[in-house]
Amino acid sequence: MAGSYRRAMDYLYLACIITGSAALVLISAVIPWAVFTRYVLNSAASWPEPLAVLLTIVVTFIGAAAGYRLNLHMNVGYFANKLPDPLRSLTDLIVQLLMGLIALFMVIWGYRLVEVTWHNTIADFPSLSVGVTYLPIPVGGACLLLFIIERIFLGAPPDPIAPHRDLSAD
Repeated sequence: MAGSYRRAMDYLYLACIITGSAALVLISAVIPWAVFTRYVLNSAASWPEPLAVLLTIVVTFIGAAAGYRLNLHMNVGYFANKLPDPLRSLTDLIVQLLMGLIALFMVIWGYRLVEVTWHNTIADFPSLSVGVTYLPIPVGGACLLLFIIERIFLGAPPDPIAPHRDLSAD
């Protein structure tokens, strides 16, 4: 069961990375297009800026969950690392539980936000629901919650970029 959950989290992590990376690549394409239309064509397109904001929401909530899984987020562990092992383990558990509360908040209130704004539209994208734009909040919260559950019960996942030995020496 533990191995299956870990594999499922590996796939979820990969989906988060692909989604966040695709959004970042699209932002990198959309912003230069906005600059090109504004300063070269002298006719600014109205859609690149709001699209970049929407993609930034995806990067923020989905990408942050992936970063949390591998402990790539910013943290200050100086004092916690100075504690004896039993207290350090307790501190880590408390941190994971508090993060779990934040993830639950994102899921519950993010879902409510999506639900309340589902029938509203965005001026620049009239066929796009505002609720869809807020969907990364509960989705990112759910991913984060699953990664926290993994960390509490199975420990930190292995580093996917572990040091490799030099094959040219063989």
